[in-house]
Amino acid sequence: MLALSQSFMPAQSVKRLFLIGLLCLCMVVCLTALATGGVNIAFSQLIHILNNVGSDSLQHAVIWEIRLPRLLLAMAVGAGLGASGAAMQAIFRNPLADPGLIGITSGAALGAIATIVLGNTLLSSFSDTYGIYAVPIGAFLGCLIICAMIYRLSSQGNQFTIISLLLAGIAVNAIVGALIGILTLISTDAELRDLTFWSMGSLAGNSFEMILPSLIIICICCVLLTKMAKPLNIYLLGEQQAKHLGVNVVALKKKAFIYTALCTGSAVALTGMIGFVGFIVPHIMRLIMGPDHRYLMPASILGGAILLSLADILARTLILPSELPIGLITSAIGGPFFLVMLLKTYKSRGF
Repeated sequence: MLALSQSFMPAQSVKRLFLIGLLCLCMVVCLTALATGGVNIAFSQLIHILNNVGSDSLQHAVIWEIRLPRLLLAMAVGAGLGASGAAMQAIFRNPLADPGLIGITSGAALGAIATIVLGNTLLSSFSDTYGIYAVPIGAFLGCLIICAMIYRLSSQGNQFTIISLLLAGIAVNAIVGALIGILTLISTDAELRDLTFWSMGSLAGNSFEMILPSLIIICICCVLLTKMAKPLNIYLLGEQQAKHLGVNVVALKKKAFIYTALCTGSAVALTGMIGFVGFIVPHIMRLIMGPDHRYLMPASILGGAILLSLADILARTLILPSELPIGLITSAIGGPFFLVMLLKTYKSRGF
């Protein structure tokens, strides 16, 4: 037994070193994101600005009021999507699974688009009450409502099967898609422009006050998902084996569903629809580190933060002085990656 444990020590050491490397890379990306943009700032000046909160210079305003809130949001959203994707791929036992399967993104889109289109009519009191927070709150509420519907349809008695969850998600997503289409048809030109930009995703225009609630929810959910690493490892052996080993499979699936819904809903509410991060990052990390969620989950969190921060740098700098929607960047990266994974799957199965 001792010899067996010693034989695994090098692999675990490599995984720990890889996590440390990801953490260092994340710090480098953070400094690069703060220094890069329409106003380039030297690293020495950046450190000085971060250490002096009370300055009135232009560079200080750019860092503290624009880039730092945006960077924190990019890191939190990327981390949340990475952790949620890893949890969903474990629960579905499918490396191609994504948080969108359980209706999170479609529910958030319905809530946001309904707020945009009906904000001057049926939802005028809601829009007047919450002001600039109306669309994020509407998106988050829409996400919770749709996820609650899917949860209720999938949970019958003490059963909460993956098949019922998947089928309920497909059906509810189809209905939500139809409602979004109706709202799009009755929207004005200005509303259509707003909902189009929201659906493409953006990190712009967010202050510390606006992002703080989402940051708290995302961080808590990431911690809770990380704590599920050991039961998720056992669950990968199969539901019956997990039950025999003492894992409450139904409770595990429900917790993963709820944490993922809250985490992804909080992220999408502020940024709009950002695709493929929850699919790409856990998949790459699993190829590098294996399926052990004790390492896979923190690696997915760090990888998601790095990927979305890099995508935001590209979105801000590629077509200066304009800005690309970050959802287009992640889709441009994720689409080809998804096709490559499909081709490899077909070849491995002999198609």
